[in-house]
Amino acid sequence: MTGFIGFKRHLHAEVVTGDATYLLSEREVLALQGAHVAAVAPLLDGSRDLAAVQRELEPEVAAAQVEALVGALDRAGLLAHRSVPDPAGPGSLEEQDKYAQEAYWDLAGLPGEQARARTATDSVTVRATTGADRTGLRAAMVEACRQAGLTVTTPTNEAADDESAALTIVVCEDYLSPELAQFDAEQRATGRPWLLVRPAAAEPWVGPVFQPGEGACWHCLTHRLRAHRASELPVRRALGLSGPAPRPSAVVPAVRATALQLAALEAAKWLAGLRHPGQSAIHTLNSLTLAGRDHQVRKRPQCPQCGDPDLVARQVARPVAFASRLKVAGAGGGHRSLTPRQMLDRYRHLVSPVTGLVQELRRDQRGPEFLHGFTSGRNLAMGSGTLVGLRAGLRSVSGGKGVTALDAEVGALCEALERYSGSLQGDEPRIRERLSALGPEAVHPDACQLFDPRQYHGREAWNARQMAFQHIPEPFDPDVPIDWTPVWSVVDQRQRLLPTAMLYFDGGLHEDVPPIAGSRFVYADSNGNAAGSSFEDAVLQGFLELVERDAVALWWYNRTRQPGVDLSRFADPWATELVCVYASINREVWALDLTADLGVPVFVALSRRTDKPAEDIVFGFGAHFDPALALRRALTEMNQLLPAVVAATADGAGYTLRDPELISWWQDATVANQPYLLPAEELAGRSPADFDYRPRADLREDLSAVEELLRGHGLDLLVLDQTRPDIGLPVAKVIVPGLRHFWARYAPGRLYDVPVRLGRLAAPTRYEDLNPIPLFI
Repeated sequence: MTGFIGFKRHLHAEVVTGDATYLLSEREVLALQGAHVAAVAPLLDGSRDLAAVQRELEPEVAAAQVEALVGALDRAGLLAHRSVPDPAGPGSLEEQDKYAQEAYWDLAGLPGEQARARTATDSVTVRATTGADRTGLRAAMVEACRQAGLTVTTPTNEAADDESAALTIVVCEDYLSPELAQFDAEQRATGRPWLLVRPAAAEPWVGPVFQPGEGACWHCLTHRLRAHRASELPVRRALGLSGPAPRPSAVVPAVRATALQLAALEAAKWLAGLRHPGQSAIHTLNSLTLAGRDHQVRKRPQCPQCGDPDLVARQVARPVAFASRLKVAGAGGGHRSLTPRQMLDRYRHLVSPVTGLVQELRRDQRGPEFLHGFTSGRNLAMGSGTLVGLRAGLRSVSGGKGVTALDAEVGALCEALERYSGSLQGDEPRIRERLSALGPEAVHPDACQLFDPRQYHGREAWNARQMAFQHIPEPFDPDVPIDWTPVWSVVDQRQRLLPTAMLYFDGGLHEDVPPIAGSRFVYADSNGNAAGSSFEDAVLQGFLELVERDAVALWWYNRTRQPGVDLSRFADPWATELVCVYASINREVWALDLTADLGVPVFVALSRRTDKPAEDIVFGFGAHFDPALALRRALTEMNQLLPAVVAATADGAGYTLRDPELISWWQDATVANQPYLLPAEELAGRSPADFDYRPRADLREDLSAVEELLRGHGLDLLVLDQTRPDIGLPVAKVIVPGLRHFWARYAPGRLYDVPVRLGRLAAPTRYEDLNPIPLFI
């Protein structure tokens, strides 16, 4: 214990005789008790060293006791050691200001005297983009720094940073200004940190501090920012802009001054030596409410400027090997390796209107609270260049469903992240070649798309009147070079090739990404896309979705009467409550068993209005090895769709979507004119005992069962790892060539053959007799 000892500047000691010695600060009050504390504390005012304190307390308190007590206070982080003694009196105003500054740094957890000295001696330099400089923001930032007591150095070359400065502050009008790329390159080349600030806005931004080699770069940040501003791309293209579209300035002097001073404060903290995770965030200030928020900026491991740009390509090229993943209890709507709470805690940081991949998770307030629906922004699967401008209907947004609000919130988050991960970002591996020049590794897209040749005739008229996901592309030409991407065959244990346009959504999130060759022949949809608590979980969920939609197509387009489901025999209290809730809003609920030849339980849950002529029929589907979970999934999906019609009135008002196909179905379809929606009267209602379900503890065991099942039916399981390194959420695209989509895909095969094999029909349905209503959800 050297130097002059005193309580840290932010602490003030008051002795209350007979009670305790209190240390008061802006944040807390500490009560110190024990022998001799009341005697020692008043002497720890920074004007004495340890020996002086000992001398003044002799002989009442032994020197060893004083040393022990002062040592205990020091170890508790309450004392500071000063190089010069504090004055006995209050001191001058200048002295008081100096002590107040040191108290601030003490409160921040830094040695106050040294931190204050660093802010006075180390320097910053200020640079600005052209627009910010022209409007005086650079000069205003320099003045704000000087008012904050910082030393501002001016570089000899205005186009470069001052190498003596400990920090560079860069002022801009927009974080996407192209000029910032040059600043970023210069700072990364020299390894010096820089602070970015946008002060002239109704919501000013301050931060992050970019630290070359230790975190995200400016390009990592812009990758996220551009995704939120994809809607301005048409304006930028029309104006021929390389940077952001112009926006009017909306700021008052007080807001601009506040933002500049906040930036100066951040610079001072950096110079003082304060380091904390918040410095890697953008701090936004709502100037109307004064609410502030931090938006984390994270490094993208695959960033072309500061990371490994080949990371995704190598990941995609690796063989798929499934690891052991034990299932956990309480995993929501399926067998998972993490609980919903664990999933939300792990990926919640990806929700932010500034740097997140999901702008917000919003609860759907329509209908009874029991429905538990959440939305998470627009559906990127509907953003394909092929589908832009077409109606998306019920699929216009990403969302989540579940038995609980937590299940639904996590589902909405994961669906949005799944679709973002499946969107084209430019680092996906592509091979441009003609199918006719490729070997047997290439899978003909017709084996997956399954359009009947007759559907290509009149496709323009069909596309003009149908919703986006019913779009029919041009017939595939095997002699036209297109882009191909490798996928892994789990059954054959070898690499295959599929058209890139079939695997990734080309939603135009990043305008500098080259378009996919071949998108006029094929386009990606979300069938088989899945996120999971592990990659094994994601692959399993993707497979179950394919099974579900295959079974639905066999039923819907052939309009076969299926067995009903005896809901009471599933003994699910939640399902019982659901029936009661629906009854309270004049709705009937029932379910059908759609399980097909693959043997995986698939159900459809249905509901209709009973108090008006228009029945507003809604339905939802679910598939799972566990029939109880398959039924729950169907019921929760029906809950997710109910808000679109829950407020509908007898006069046709109240629908929240106005697509003609949807309105026609809700107002015109009834169980009388669509009898396949009702259970087959001659078949007994299904119960859990009708399904051969054997629980398995490990997701890898489930996937082994999937592989065996598909091999037995002569089918393959193709898997593409779409996990993005900067997100971390496991995402898979799963394809089983030959399984049917539940959208209008009428090629020969299972759609016609399986219902006959299962005894549902005596002969295949004629093409002309398929259900004339394409499935619309």
